[in-house]
Amino acid sequence: MSELSFFDYAFIRVIPYVERGEFINAGVILFCRTRRFLDAQVELNPQRLLALAPNCDPDDIQHHIEGIPRICAGGAAAGPIGELTQAERFHWLVAPRSTIIQPSPVHTGRTADPAATLQHLFETIIHI
Repeated sequence: MSELSFFDYAFIRVIPYVERGEFINAGVILFCRTRRFLDAQVELNPQRLLALAPNCDPDDIQHHIEGIPRICAGGAAAGPIGELTQAERFHWLVAPRSTIIQPSPVHTGRTADPAATLQHLFETIIHI
């Protein structure tokens, strides 16, 4: 049996009208320092977004959230943020914002397999 490691995660929320506080979940970011794991899965449900905010452009928002997994992967494809360490990239991604795309509060858990845990969170919270 594999040893359990602590991990942190946050959901990616799309909040079309910040003043109303209504949101849809559009992804999850998971960071496990001891396993050197940082990844995200994203998927915007355009029908839910348009039901909440008929004037929003789902393609524009999708384009922006698709950058999150690239930042997790790091490297030149992620721009200057991609050159930071995994921990720095995670903390940059989950820093509070007042824009249309926001992270949830950070939560903690334990896992033997961060990739499987990310997939489970994505399937049970985002891809419903």
